[in-house]
Amino acid sequence: MRKRAAVGDHQAAAARARRSVHIGQGERQMADQRERPADDIDAPPTERHRAVHLAMVDAVLAGAGLQRVAELAADAAGGPVAIILPKRAIAVCSPRPAAAKLARLSRYVADRLTEPPAQVPDDIAAEVPITAGGEAVGAVILIAGPKSRPSPDAAEYLHLAAIASLTEIAVEEAKEQVEHGLRGSFLEELRSRPDLDPAELVRRANRLGCDVSRGGVVLCAELTSDRPRQVVATIASEHPGALAEHIDDRVYALLPAARTDNPAQDTRDAARRLVPRLQRHGTVGLSSFYSDPAEFARAMQEAELVLEVLRHTDEPTDQDIGTGTYRLLFRVLASHPEEVRAFYQDTVAPIVNYDDQYGTDLAGTLAAYLEQNCNMNATAAAIYAHRHTIAYRLDRIRELTGLDPLQSEDRERLGLGLKAHRIIAPRLPQ
Repeated sequence: MRKRAAVGDHQAAAARARRSVHIGQGERQMADQRERPADDIDAPPTERHRAVHLAMVDAVLAGAGLQRVAELAADAAGGPVAIILPKRAIAVCSPRPAAAKLARLSRYVADRLTEPPAQVPDDIAAEVPITAGGEAVGAVILIAGPKSRPSPDAAEYLHLAAIASLTEIAVEEAKEQVEHGLRGSFLEELRSRPDLDPAELVRRANRLGCDVSRGGVVLCAELTSDRPRQVVATIASEHPGALAEHIDDRVYALLPAARTDNPAQDTRDAARRLVPRLQRHGTVGLSSFYSDPAEFARAMQEAELVLEVLRHTDEPTDQDIGTGTYRLLFRVLASHPEEVRAFYQDTVAPIVNYDDQYGTDLAGTLAAYLEQNCNMNATAAAIYAHRHTIAYRLDRIRELTGLDPLQSEDRERLGLGLKAHRIIAPRLPQ
């Protein structure tokens, strides 16, 4: 407030805060406080004010939080004091009131931040806004009651509590920035350093609140919305212990293993339940479950591969992509890409190249034939072609690849070749 060696230059703010104090019925001492002359309001702070302020700041810096600030304010102001910051989901009071009463006060302050209510509740003896950057973010409230004996300087102490609340916000934001940097650097290293020591990886993840000692799943989302923080918050709330961060227009997340008897399946299921919540913000790719933390870099690559395929497909994301045979191919591609490419070259590459050169649709016909359980008539109906046209194209596929679509073993190789092509060059006609 005035000299501000400890609290900064808040002289004008202190005067405005006192003049904005709301008066509850029956608390005439607070009315007297508001009616004090301006030169009295801006008088130098007393030693008592300085001592209370320093105690509040010490409480914040020591990690005691705003509950301790409310206790100090209540003792100095002579009545119950509540500190409410709706956007940070903070609502504390000393002495602690009934939960319903604190919830009602929280609703009042939240409403006041958007649209001031017509009438101040009767049990609010005084109120000082908590303002950051010219915007009200909360309030410190003196609650009226039969045991309240408001001090003549009650508004002064409420204002000190408001300043201490801003200090708490600044401390928490600084912590969040540090954690943000640590999470980001950790996930970046997972992407770029497959040689990270597994024990060190687990230790660092534990320091960030993520226990990956039993493995985990990696999520990669490319956003189309401008709400990366909401995506990160959704992941953190839906999957306890998850590490999520916005990196280069994508959100990466490491989802630790579920503590169940079947962590692989249960973690994968939990991750898949999370996907629909995120799809309104963009495209989401998931890795397989990796039980060995040493393979998390590969999990990152796999999630990115799945994402790339999904970005180039029109199929619903809850179908085959990312499951079954595709999942196996993604894992092999993440660790041994040359094997997947070699298999593609040995199977369907000749017909893909033929289609590119002559504008035909042999690959699309083969895909439709396999999807229709190798039924000629059903395939003809599906792609609007004559049955004889289908038969001719299948013969041409056999000539080009050396694999016969009418033989079960060759069909399996051709089908797997189509999937391999789809994940390394997702442009196959649908």
